[in-house]
Amino acid sequence: MRALRNLLVCGLVIGAGLLVAPIAAAQAPALSGDIIADLEGLQQALRQGEHERVAERARAQAQRFEGGNAADRWAGALYRQLAAGAAAGVGQHEAAAEQLRQARRTQEAPQAQRDRWLQEEARLRLAAGQTEEAVTLWLDWHQRHDGSPDDRWRLARALAELERWEEAASWVERALAADPTPGERRQALAATVFQRAGRGEQALESLETSLNAQAEPAAWRRAAALAQGLGDAQRAAAIWEAGWRFGVLAGEDDLRQRIELHLAAGTPARAAEYLQVALEDGALPDTQDNRRLLARAWEAARDRERALEAWHVLARRSGEGQDWRRLGLLAHAWGRPELARQAMQQAQRRGEEIDPRWLSTR
Repeated sequence: MRALRNLLVCGLVIGAGLLVAPIAAAQAPALSGDIIADLEGLQQALRQGEHERVAERARAQAQRFEGGNAADRWAGALYRQLAAGAAAGVGQHEAAAEQLRQARRTQEAPQAQRDRWLQEEARLRLAAGQTEEAVTLWLDWHQRHDGSPDDRWRLARALAELERWEEAASWVERALAADPTPGERRQALAATVFQRAGRGEQALESLETSLNAQAEPAAWRRAAALAQGLGDAQRAAAIWEAGWRFGVLAGEDDLRQRIELHLAAGTPARAAEYLQVALEDGALPDTQDNRRLLARAWEAARDRERALEAWHVLARRSGEGQDWRRLGLLAHAWGRPELARQAMQQAQRRGEEIDPRWLSTR
């Protein structure tokens, strides 16, 4: 019995990461010395990489002991565990999982050991691409065990792969309760799951937790987009601003988005200042689109002189009647009648329909 316990503590299937705990060995039927010696020999052969020989011998022995007494059936289950280890060692995950499925059907095996086999079978099913089967097994296992944070994250990811978003969100919550500061990949998983489950605020909180100077630009962009999608433009702008200051967000596209977000967040003066500097420094191309954005920003900021100047520059450059018309309307509203008249004249020359009263010198 001591030899069997030593064998089980060392692990019968090293390649599959399976162990039989001492308490399980103590609760199981006693095995003969010959069987223990054979199991030890196969374990040693498995360690040495003799996967094919171990698999063949273990399967044959398992079948041989199937119809025997309680000790025989327990031995057969252990042989199936060895067969699973041999199959897993050469990447035959589905075959390995099947051996463990049969092993855990052995009533003589203690429940604790059957649960260990069930958990390992779930991992093998997942590796074999049988995600739905793996999830079913893990849910069964979790009815009797709390599991580690890794176990909870693994189940959450598998449920997400099946697009079972509400269940996945529940397991993400359980995982976060035990692992409140997970790595970037798990934070991204949590954000995706919460978002797909319709829990946008939780998704954003999860993303924000992982944002720092080392975070990928995509994480910053996604967090800002999520905040904007939740209708919180100020939060989106603040996230983008932080990413920009960290140097994670950079380049023309990110700079323009920074400006657009400040416009949406109700801080147009800041947007205009950033854009003005960018155009002067050449950080953004001096295009009509960017000039129009600058004019919009100064207008929204109600900086009258700068807004009128920006619209005037744009109108002269674009030659479009609608830009002259906009300049005329603003000039009229802000007490610049002569500029308004001139702008409306230019708009009319470019095909805009203008009320004659706009063109009067009075």
